[in-house]
Amino acid sequence: MKDSDNVQYFDLHTTGVGYLNRTREVTPDNGSSFLTATIAAMHGKSTDVSRTYFDCVVYGEQAQTSVRELQAAVDADQKVLIGFTLSNLSAESFTYQQGEKAGQTGINLKARLIRVAWAKVDGKRIPLGEQRVA
Repeated sequence: MKDSDNVQYFDLHTTGVGYLNRTREVTPDNGSSFLTATIAAMHGKSTDVSRTYFDCVVYGEQAQTSVRELQAAVDADQKVLIGFTLSNLSAESFTYQQGEKAGQTGINLKARLIRVAWAKVDGKRIPLGEQRVA
């Protein structure tokens, strides 16, 4: 819980490991542009991994800098594995329009990507932002 100017609120953060996908800059008709990404978070046994997908708005300077540094690797279809922290998790329902699930209801998980703790591109650890050695 944080207390700022007598306003109290509770933080709910989710941490994990997953693959960074679909990094892109979104420019709405009205409003400022923003950076988004999809994370395929891994969970379960290491021998039988499951994935949960999060559509994220990249929020904060550290996360934005890190995702922009990794964007070229994502665009080149390299495997970009990250340690991440998410906040403001929410779910939104939708109806599949095509394929074998057409007409069925699905759930889209949304969050803010607020921190990229570390990254590996094709298995090789790479320094991010302030982690770089001059």
